[in-house]
Amino acid sequence: MKNNELIAEFMGYEVEHGKCYSPKYKDGTIAPMQFDKSWDWLMPVIDKIENDGLDPHGMIDNSLRKNNQKRWRSIEDTYNVVVYLINIYNNE
Repeated sequence: MKNNELIAEFMGYEVEHGKCYSPKYKDGTIAPMQFDKSWDWLMPVIDKIENDGLDPHGMIDNSLRKNNQKRWRSIEDTYNVVVYLINIYNNE
C-alpha cells in the first residue's frame, strides 16, 4: 500500500484512507488504489515518467518488452520499476 501511495502522490492525486481519484474512469471517481494490479491505473504513470524524461535508461521499456514475451503479462516487474524510478526522482 505504501508504494501505491507513493505513486498516487507522484501523480498529484490526493490520498485518503487508501483511496484516490481513479485514472481509469477520469470522472472524479474515488477508488481503492490499484497501481499494482491494473494496467489502466499504471499506464498513466508510465506516460508521465516517460514524458517527463525520468527514465533515461529505458528501464520501463525493458520491463514492458519482458512482459510481452511472457505467455501472460505480469504487471509486477513494471510496477517495481515505476516505484524505483519515482523513489530516485523524489530523492534528487
